[in-house]
Amino acid sequence: MATVYERYNLHTTPEKFFIEACDEGTDAVLAIDRVSNEMTLTGRKDVPTSAVTRPICGIMGTIRLVAGMYLIVITRKKNVGSLLGHAVWKAVDFDVICYKKTVLHLSEIQSQENKTFLSMINNVLTTDGFYFCTDFDLTHTLQRLANTSPDFQEMSLLERADQRFVWNGNLLRELAGQPELHRFALPVVHGFIVMKPCRINGKIFEWILISRRSCFRAGVRYYVRGIDSEGHAANFVETEQIVLYEGAKASFVQTRGSMPFYWSQRPNLKYKPKPIISKTMNHTDGFQRHFDSQILIYGRQTVLNLVNQKGSEKPLEQTFEKMSSGLSNGMLNYLAFDFHKECSHMRWDRLQILVDAVAEAQEEYGYFMVSSEGKIMTQQKGVFRSNCMDCLDRTNVIQSLLARRSLQTQLQRMGVLNVRQCIEEQAEFEKIYKNAWADNANACAVQYAGTGALKTDFTRTGKRTRWGLLMDGWNSMIRYYKNNFSDGFRQDAIDLFLGNFAVDESDGPTPLRVQKDWKFLTLPIVMVVAFSMCIVCLLMAGDTWTETFAYVTFWGAASAITATIILFNGQDFVDAPKLVHKEKMD
Repeated sequence: MATVYERYNLHTTPEKFFIEACDEGTDAVLAIDRVSNEMTLTGRKDVPTSAVTRPICGIMGTIRLVAGMYLIVITRKKNVGSLLGHAVWKAVDFDVICYKKTVLHLSEIQSQENKTFLSMINNVLTTDGFYFCTDFDLTHTLQRLANTSPDFQEMSLLERADQRFVWNGNLLRELAGQPELHRFALPVVHGFIVMKPCRINGKIFEWILISRRSCFRAGVRYYVRGIDSEGHAANFVETEQIVLYEGAKASFVQTRGSMPFYWSQRPNLKYKPKPIISKTMNHTDGFQRHFDSQILIYGRQTVLNLVNQKGSEKPLEQTFEKMSSGLSNGMLNYLAFDFHKECSHMRWDRLQILVDAVAEAQEEYGYFMVSSEGKIMTQQKGVFRSNCMDCLDRTNVIQSLLARRSLQTQLQRMGVLNVRQCIEEQAEFEKIYKNAWADNANACAVQYAGTGALKTDFTRTGKRTRWGLLMDGWNSMIRYYKNNFSDGFRQDAIDLFLGNFAVDESDGPTPLRVQKDWKFLTLPIVMVVAFSMCIVCLLMAGDTWTETFAYVTFWGAASAITATIILFNGQDFVDAPKLVHKEKMD
C-alpha cells in the first residue's frame, strides 16, 4: 500500500506554495502555482531560499471561494493511539490560505460574501471529530480490509478509501486527478475514535471504538432527514468496536441512519416540528436502493426502529414497517421498540426486553475475529441498523448494549474473560466502556444536532438520574435555539465543504444575497414593543383600574396577535439554508 507522507514543511513565496515531504529518504515536493492553480511534483532543489517556511501536519485540500482558490492545511494534530501498530491522529487546528496575495480586487459585497464563505469553512473545520492515519485505512472495517484483493492492497490510501467516509474528498479532487501526487492526499474521516488499553484478570488488551460519519446526505438535524435519490440516509454512521489481544483481533459493526424513505421535518419555531412524509417521491425505489447497498456491504439487516408509536412519530414508524414487509428478499428483519413508552417512569431495565428479543439474531450475525496466527475464525454476517428520530440519543443507548453483549463473547473466546464472568462485574473496565460510549454519543450529537447527547447519564452509569434529566432539559433548550436560529448557516457550511454547492468562477451574485422579506424585521419589533408596553402599563398604573386594564388589554392583545402570526409563519423566521443543493426534496 502506498502510504501518505507523515511530516511536511510549507514553504510560501508570492508565486507558489511548496509543500515538502519531510519523511526520511524522500525528496518529494508538491508545488502549487498561486496564479495558474497548477499542481506539480518537484524536488527540494526547486524551493527558493527566500520562501517563508513553517511545519504542517497534512493537506486537507483546496477549495474555490469568491476570492479564488484556497489551500487548507492541518497545522496541529493530537495522537489518539495506535491501531495495529499504526499511529492514529486527531486533526486539531487548521489554516485556510488564499492563493491570491490580496483581496483588493473584490468589491465590498464580494469581500463580505468571501468572508461569509470563509467562516462557513472554518465552522466545519472547528466541529470536533476529524481523524486521519498516514499508513492505515481508517475508512474500512477490519473485516472489509481482510477480504480485499492484492490489487486493492497496492492502491493509494485515497484510491482505496470508502468514499462514504472521506470528508475531504471534495477538497482533494485536484490531487486525486494526478496519481503521482497521491502520497500528499490524506483521507480524513469525521466522527469519533477512542482507544483504551484495558486490564481484566491481569490480562491487558486494547479496546477501540470508531464511528465513521457518512459524507453522503450529510447535514444538520432538521434540514437533512430521510434519504436522497441514491438511497443515502441522513446522519448515517458506521460504528465499529475492536478488541486486540496478543495478536488476535475482533470487531463488531453496527450502523445507524435516518428512516430510509422521503420525509422532512423543517424547523418552524415550534419545539417539535411535525414530520412530513413526501406524497410525490417514489419511496419504494429509494428504500430499495438504500437496502440493496446496505446488504451488499454488510449482509443481513435487522432494523431496530426506536421511535414513538403514537403521536407525530407514529406515521413514520408505520411507513417504515410497511416498506420493510414489502421488501421480500429474506435479508431484512424489522423490529419496532417504543423506547420512550417502554422506559417511561425511569424503567430503564426494560431495555433488556429488546436485547433479549434480538439475541438470536445477534448470535446468528456473529462478529469478525482473526486468531493470533492470522487465521480468520469468524466473519460478521449481518448488522443491526438502529434509528430513532435523530439517530442519536436512543440509538446510542441501544448500540452500547448490543456492543457489550458481543464484547462479552469475544473476550471469553480470546481467554480474557472466564466462561462464567460478566463484563458488568469488571468495575474498572465497565467505567472505561460506559464513558467511551457516552463520549461517542456526545460527538455524534454535536456533529448533527449542535449539542451534546441526551440520556448519557444512563450510558455512563447504567441508571437514569434526576441530574441527567436536568442536563437533558438544558441541552434540549440549546438544540431548540440552534435548530431554529443557526442551523441554516451550519447546513450551508457543510454543503460548501462537501461540494454540494460550488462557488461560481464568474463575478455574478451568490445565493447569500437573498434578502428576508418585511415580516422578518417588522413583526418581531412590533411584538417586543407591544410586550414592553404591556409591562410598562402594569408597572405604571393609570388614574383608574379601568384605564390600566384597557391599556394592558390592548398591548397584551397586540403582542399575542403578533406572536401568533410569527408562529403561523414560523418557517419565515428561522435561519434557513441559502445555498442551492444539487438535489431538493419536497
